Amino acid sequence: MFDVVTGGAGFIGSHLVDTLVAQGNEVLVIDSLCAGRKETIARHLDSCKIRLLQKDLLADGWQASIEGADRVFHLAADPDVRQSAVNPDPTIQYNIIATYRVLEAMRLHHVPELVFTSTSTVYGDASVIPTPENYTPLEPISVYGASKLACESLISAYCHSFGMKAWTFRFANIIGSRSGHGVITDFIKKLEQNPNELEILGDGKQTKSYLEVHECVAAMLFAVGHARGTVNTFNVGSEDWIDVKSIAEIVTEEMHLAGTKFRFTGGERGWVGDVPRMQLSVEKIKALRWKPQLGSRESVRIAVQAMLAER
Repeated sequence: MFDVVTGGAGFIGSHLVDTLVAQGNEVLVIDSLCAGRKETIARHLDSCKIRLLQKDLLADGWQASIEGADRVFHLAADPDVRQSAVNPDPTIQYNIIATYRVLEAMRLHHVPELVFTSTSTVYGDASVIPTPENYTPLEPISVYGASKLACESLISAYCHSFGMKAWTFRFANIIGSRSGHGVITDFIKKLEQNPNELEILGDGKQTKSYLEVHECVAAMLFAVGHARGTVNTFNVGSEDWIDVKSIAEIVTEEMHLAGTKFRFTGGERGWVGDVPRMQLSVEKIKALRWKPQLGSRESVRIAVQAMLAER
């Protein structure tokens, strides 16, 4: 099996590469290394188990390298939801345009299958929680969510127009080792600078689903192996949720801090585009006989421990 992983030196991508290598697959990683880090896949490079092509998907010079591939895992993206409300252009370029360029390269070089990482933010402020894949209307409230929904539409069109197959995964908050952004990273950085006080965006009552990254990768590969429609869309997350204040408490516990004062900025949303309540229904992927083994609280604690160990 010849797999291409865009963004394969990033957070989820590098964990996916670990698993694909363990399965004995030939793996080509395409990553600009602007956000990804070469050290996350260095051991595979050293043992010649993978190849790395350091290229920006918005530039040329990488397209022919995917010829002969069985499948592209397209994980490269601008993942910063908050920043998309400040400067939307990188989100549009690195999500929508880059995905179009990947699809075009696949069409021209006859690569039949795509796995795409989407997001729970395509649902916007859903009125049905846990939110199923067939929930409507899809009204994202962030540029990031809108960009991922646009990508999903492009993927569907290419699959139906050009005979491809795709698996799209709408993620809850995926957390764990090698993560470089998100609430846990923010809390750790703030507490390293000032262990006496922690600023928490919003009112701390934002309640969402979290899933540890190894569980996420296992879910993706399981669904790819068991769902064979033209366009297969699955939610991936835990079956419960946790609020931001509780995450802050876990982080301070694992950092062995006592007496840290929490300071809330106030408001239901932590930032523009923040969805204050999110839990995905995972009944569809459970019907394939996969279910998460960890809950949100367990995932958070494991992730905090792993991220602190890396510092």
